Amino acid sequence: MALKIRDIDETEAPLLDHLIELRARLVRCVLALAVGFAICLYYADPILGFLVQPLKDAFPEGEGQLIFTKLYEVFFVELKVALFAGFFVSFPVIANQLWAFVAPGLYAKEKKAFLPFLIATPILFIAGAALAYYVVMPTAFEWFLGFGGEAGGLQIEALPSAGDYLGLVMQFILAFGISFLLPVLLLLLNRAGIVTRAQLAGARRYVIVGIVALAAVVTPPDPGSQVILAIPLLLLFEGSLLLMRLQERKGNETGETAAISTVVDSETTVPSQSQPKSQADDQSLT
Repeated sequence: MALKIRDIDETEAPLLDHLIELRARLVRCVLALAVGFAICLYYADPILGFLVQPLKDAFPEGEGQLIFTKLYEVFFVELKVALFAGFFVSFPVIANQLWAFVAPGLYAKEKKAFLPFLIATPILFIAGAALAYYVVMPTAFEWFLGFGGEAGGLQIEALPSAGDYLGLVMQFILAFGISFLLPVLLLLLNRAGIVTRAQLAGARRYVIVGIVALAAVVTPPDPGSQVILAIPLLLLFEGSLLLMRLQERKGNETGETAAISTVVDSETTVPSQSQPKSQADDQSLT
């Protein structure tokens, strides 16, 4: 019993150190998010103006407006905008803290394999968010506003509220940004040995159906935004298969090179081992 208690005591120290380090990293992440939130809250109006621009361009000149039906709605909208933008501002610090906590437990080969995924994640997310902001939202808003007009002698006008509009914009940006992380997920699963390129290629028809269903769920109910999301996801899926093929080819070439070098080394060591025997035979003949 005493030995078991001693073993537990010995394992408590490293675990406690890891927990202390994890707490310090999380505190730094929260502080970075708080600083980013404070900075973005100060600039909440310009950020909200930037997010409102696609809707303003979709309206006819001088007719666009946002309303609020609750007294506190705009205040909470600015808080959400500041928190949303503050996360993007503080993401490099948060990612750096997470990497600093995980990296010491990885081998050098694992670090080299994992680091490209860490770099590609924000790039792909920003690419998806940019596609949503500059292409999808203007197209979708023009399509939505096209339903205005006159029906039954009554004028139908679009009067979007600030809270509903911000929720729609966040849905667009998060849906496209997270969906563009599909290659990172597939390549990580392939690197971990969970799925292979042949399995993904064989299930291509099911993947196409899943991508179309995902685009229909995460985007607003208009066909334009669904198609604009589905097509890049299909291209990213095919690009992931191409990268997997290149990795397999590189791995095969590395294995063949290692096998050839092993054969060459074995052939060069055989004469050196037989040389003393031949010299001994020559000496016996003399």
